[in-house]
Amino acid sequence: MNGTWNIAKGSVVGYRVSEVLLGQNSTAVGRTSKVWGSLVVGGTAITKATFTVNMASVVSDQSQRNAQFDGRIMDVSQYPTARFTLTTPIELGSVPKQGATSKSSATGQLTMHGVTKTITFNVSIERTASGLAALAEIPILFSTWNIANPSIGEFVTTSDHGTLEVLLTSTSGVGNSASSGGAPSSGGGGSPVTVPSTTVPGLKLPSS
Repeated sequence: MNGTWNIAKGSVVGYRVSEVLLGQNSTAVGRTSKVWGSLVVGGTAITKATFTVNMASVVSDQSQRNAQFDGRIMDVSQYPTARFTLTTPIELGSVPKQGATSKSSATGQLTMHGVTKTITFNVSIERTASGLAALAEIPILFSTWNIANPSIGEFVTTSDHGTLEVLLTSTSGVGNSASSGGAPSSGGGGSPVTVPSTTVPGLKLPSS
C-alpha cells in the first residue's frame, strides 16, 4: 500500500442541511463528483492527503436552491473551489485487508468560502480492490466560514449548521483531473437528489 494514491471516479462530496420549506420539514442535499487530489500511505498511516472540490458543480434537486448556493451563500464565482489538506498523519493501526474498514480521526486545514480553519473529524477507511476509500461526515457551522444562512425570509428557514459529506475513492493509476474532476456518478454532480431526507441516503463505503 505504500505510495501515492490518486482520488478517482466514484468520489462524491456534498452538503446536507435541515430546512423548513413552506412549513414542511425536509433536508437539502447537494452533491458533486468533481473532486481531485491524492493521498500518501507510508507504513500503517496516511501521511499526506489533499483534495479539492469544484464548488460550482455542486447541485441539488432544486434549481432555485442551486442559484442561492452559487450566489449569496457560497459565491462560487469568487470562491470556485474548496480544499482540504491533512496536517497530522492518520494512524490506521494496521493496513486493513480488502473489504475491511478502519475507523480513525483526521486533522487538517479546510479552506472554504475564502476561510481556512483547522478541523478534526472521524473518518472510516476501507481497503478496496483499487486502493483506499474514505468516508466522513463533517459538521459545519455556517458562521465559522462566513457563510450566509441559507434561509430565505419565511419561504425557507434552515439550521445554522450543516454536514459536509465526503466519500473519496483512490487508485494507484491516473485519478481525476482538475479539469474534469471525474465523471458524474450516482448521487454526484449532474445527478440531482430528492427531498425529504428519507429519500436521500447518506454516502456509503463501497462494501456497505
